[in-house]
Amino acid sequence: MKNLFKLSAVLAVAVLTLSGCNCFKKMAKNQDDVKLTCTPEVLVLNNGTVDAEVALYFPAKYFNAKAVVKVTPVMVFEGGEVAGTTQYFQGSKVKDNYTVIDKKTGDRYTMRVSFPYDERMACSQLQLRAEIKCPQGKCKEFTLVNLNNGAMPTKDEAAILAAGGAEADALKRAFGLTIAEGVDVMQNDLDYSEAMQTMESNYKNVTTEVTKANYMYAINSSNLSKKAMDSEEIAAFKQNAADQVGNDRIKQNIYVNGYASPDGPEKFNDKLSAARSESGKKAAEKLLEELGLSLDAASYGEDWEGFKELVAASNIEDKELILSVLNSYSSSSEREEQIKNMSQVFSALKKDILPQLRRAQLVNSSDITGKTNDEMAALVRAGKFSQLDEKEMLHIATTSKLTQSEKIAVLEAAAKEYKSVAAYNNLGVAYAEAGEAEKAADAFAAALKAGGNASEINNNLALVNLMSGNTEAAKAYTANASKETKALAAAAEGNYAAAQSQLEGYNAAVAATKNADYTAAKQFIANDKSAEADYLRAVIATKQGDMATATAELKSAIAKDASYAERCKQDVNLRKYIGNEIQL
Repeated sequence: MKNLFKLSAVLAVAVLTLSGCNCFKKMAKNQDDVKLTCTPEVLVLNNGTVDAEVALYFPAKYFNAKAVVKVTPVMVFEGGEVAGTTQYFQGSKVKDNYTVIDKKTGDRYTMRVSFPYDERMACSQLQLRAEIKCPQGKCKEFTLVNLNNGAMPTKDEAAILAAGGAEADALKRAFGLTIAEGVDVMQNDLDYSEAMQTMESNYKNVTTEVTKANYMYAINSSNLSKKAMDSEEIAAFKQNAADQVGNDRIKQNIYVNGYASPDGPEKFNDKLSAARSESGKKAAEKLLEELGLSLDAASYGEDWEGFKELVAASNIEDKELILSVLNSYSSSSEREEQIKNMSQVFSALKKDILPQLRRAQLVNSSDITGKTNDEMAALVRAGKFSQLDEKEMLHIATTSKLTQSEKIAVLEAAAKEYKSVAAYNNLGVAYAEAGEAEKAADAFAAALKAGGNASEINNNLALVNLMSGNTEAAKAYTANASKETKALAAAAEGNYAAAQSQLEGYNAAVAATKNADYTAAKQFIANDKSAEADYLRAVIATKQGDMATATAELKSAIAKDASYAERCKQDVNLRKYIGNEIQL
């Protein structure tokens, strides 16, 4: 509780005599009874604003019926100040529309103060500044009064105030009564990016590429003609294998699989496919001999699967009927009998489909090992993004191999080159992690424009709006967001109790600290060795009066991140202890 007007009767008489106005003489006599309280005593950032309630008590027989008092709340900080909404009070005989304070009974009044948050307000003062006038007396214009000692401006001070400028601003601050110092900005420590969702890169370090070629046979034959062995398809298969020889990142696995067309006796076709497998293997061994490649062979009998694929891809009339038969019968003989019964259809099959199944198929299944994480990181640092494909770019950005700026650089390159939903979305997350909310929002918008589903990006849109302080805009997305995002939305509006129960880790610790649940807060970050966790533990320790722990944790935070050395001097939770109970 503070006195609004700290004005001694002697000084009041002297000042008012000098001013030629006697309007406030009697008010000065009871000045010690004019009280005010500010709630909260330490201002708090919440939902992008700093709010407070200032309760004023004017005692009975205090307020002159002909007087007007103008009170303005002002947030003062280095490099500037922001004035809040001015409140006017008037005596009962003043012919105006201000709040009336009855002289006989006195009155209580609560000023609700609200300021849009400015980062400079972390280290600030909330002041009240008062101007007074007496419309029916000689003091007809508002005159600034020094609320710290009750003095009216001297002639020189009045000239300074009239001139304006930096000197006048300094004098106004000197005349103001400080009712709160600093703003607790811990709400800003909530890490919204931690809950954002990146999209999968679908990157695999080892990928498999399969190439195929066919040695074709005449009906019921396992002998290969020279034409079959020298086809363009076989030559291309050999060239592909040759191109991969000597590449230590590629392991070639080569097979020869023998097949028979599903016409004729099943046992005969089983023997025929085995014979084709052997003759195909011999031909393939000769084909690949100079490359030093080994191969395996196997036979698969009647190729019903190949038959089904070829029919499905053909323009044969009644192909749906054929496929229905294949699905209806499991026995090879029954399938063949049913299909042969469709005489017109079977003629087309004999001409266009069955000859393609009389083969020994060469298969090269190549396992290709990609770049290591270190190799990809080196290309990123060298700016050689063109030597990385999109999957590699998205993957390396998820590893610990890159700094935050390098992650952003490679994702910017991916977004520029591929313009994909995943690239834009993951770039947005990276921007958010770097604290660049506006760029993050633009990237998420680009992801939507690139064809992303709103449901995919919904969570991130909610979080980036929370990060920007746009809690109302975030509500359009939070309904369908994750439990974690909903909890962060609650915390962003100051509902820390609800948030704490749904969060984990660092964010849960912040919510618990704001909820004054310090034991739980410490448990949430018990295994977190980061600089931010050390700093939060230091804040918690000061609230519990454990200055030894606060000192140790703060020193640890600064050792890991030097920026905390300056931050603690601005932090309302720590600064009063720095140099006193906490020696850095």
